[in-house]
Amino acid sequence: TKSGPKKTKAKTPDMATHVLETAMRLVAESGWRDLSLAAIADAAKLPLATVYPVYPSKQAILATLFRRIDRAVLEAEEPAARDGSARDRLFDMLMRRFDALTPYRPAIARIVGDQGRDPLAAVCGLARLAGSMACMLEAAGLSTTGVRGALRVKALSAAYLATLRVWLGDESQDLAATMAALD
Repeated sequence: TKSGPKKTKAKTPDMATHVLETAMRLVAESGWRDLSLAAIADAAKLPLATVYPVYPSKQAILATLFRRIDRAVLEAEEPAARDGSARDRLFDMLMRRFDALTPYRPAIARIVGDQGRDPLAAVCGLARLAGSMACMLEAAGLSTTGVRGALRVKALSAAYLATLRVWLGDESQDLAATMAALD
């Protein structure tokens, strides 16, 4: 018998991106809290059996989104930016993060609003946030080890969350209000 072509792993990233983008569109349209993985799979026109191994939960979708945002921030770093103060380097990184999040702003707004009413999701989100902020600190040349590092992660997370609220409402091209809040 003749067997069909083997599926390669090269298809998985495309499918993963398609599911992630579909999920973010659905979240922007109808919210996060009541959205199911099955509904995301249906909207992506994929069987849940195909989606589940890649994204076993909605939290896995968010984890992938934020890893991609972390990577985009790190890849966009300009060598000259390493010459500034630690404060300037962190400011630059967080502004690049907001730039990278911009295509997902409507979904992020819904997620932030819905997680406020879902304590378990909020706890998961805070753990993910701490990882991302640790990545930003390390990329800025600041250690995240020990008590001092843990305090840095918490402080940067708090500054980021406070600025995120401003960013969600800042529709300007230059993100002036966001920059002012972060500064």
